[in-house]
Amino acid sequence: MNREQTIQKLEEENYTDILELIEDAEKGQLEELEVAESLGLLYDRELNTAVLRVLEDEGVKIIYVNEDTAEDGK
Repeated sequence: MNREQTIQKLEEENYTDILELIEDAEKGQLEELEVAESLGLLYDRELNTAVLRVLEDEGVKIIYVNEDTAEDGK
């Protein structure tokens, strides 16, 4: 899925929060994003992968966190 297809799918599914993340990344206002690796940002795995790729293409560093580590504070 390319960038345009990803944006179109997000608009069709009304993922406004994700669209705002992409807009922030385009403006240089989002440098890094913490994501629970097992959950991602979206339930749709294909769309999730496409969104993360778009964000990375905009220069956002994706930081994958382990839920166990986050809960333990380690």
